Amino acid sequence: MRDLIEEAKSARLKAHAPYSMFLVGAAMRDEYGRVHGGCNIENASYPQGWCAEPSAISALVMAGGRKITEIAVMGNGATLCTPCGGCRQKIREFAAPDVKIHCCTESGELIQTFTLEELLPYSFGPENLA
Repeated sequence: MRDLIEEAKSARLKAHAPYSMFLVGAAMRDEYGRVHGGCNIENASYPQGWCAEPSAISALVMAGGRKITEIAVMGNGATLCTPCGGCRQKIREFAAPDVKIHCCTESGELIQTFTLEELLPYSFGPENLA
């Protein structure tokens, strides 16, 4: 878990958040054990920006990963920062309900760990379309 937290911490420092000043970093482990980071990137046209979690998913997919096995997320300060609703659904595309999401302070201290199912109960996923 420490490698995920360190990658999320590093990614957070690369965030482009000139409007909110709310830096977010995320890191995801793929099915091969590799860690992929992402940060939030704001845009002057607010709905056009994107969150740290989809940035990390994009890095995971570009590296050939197809499954998320563990996640770390952090925002500003010591406040709990969980993935937003849209990000939870994006994570669901690549993660099983029991995947752990570690929410940390910006300094890397663990605040709380959730499963995806705890954050997104009764979710709609790829198997619903099969």
